[in-house]
Amino acid sequence: MKVKVFGIPNCGSVKKARTFLEENNIDYDFHDYKKEGISEEQLQKWCEEFGWETVLNKKGMTWRNLDEATKLAVQDQQSAIKIMKQQTSAIKRPVIESGKGNLIGFDENQYQSNFL
Repeated sequence: MKVKVFGIPNCGSVKKARTFLEENNIDYDFHDYKKEGISEEQLQKWCEEFGWETVLNKKGMTWRNLDEATKLAVQDQQSAIKIMKQQTSAIKRPVIESGKGNLIGFDENQYQSNFL
């Protein structure tokens, strides 16, 4: 299975992940969910694997810029997925899918143990 990187190109963590993969000659496909969108099924899969609280990036500017009512409406996986479909920048980045296991966010040690 070819490695697939999901994110947005100007994100710092995505840049670090892509640089790591390129420096280690790991071929990957990039899915820009800002331009290409993301399916509800894909979000569901990630939420089941990582937990919706991890997939929904509450530390980012997108989340912080949402109004309080919208934030308070996020109570469970379905409501989190609804927000992430509408505001793809609220998805933690990057999400890496590979035959060696899936990763979310960028942690160089985790990448080394997964890919090298």
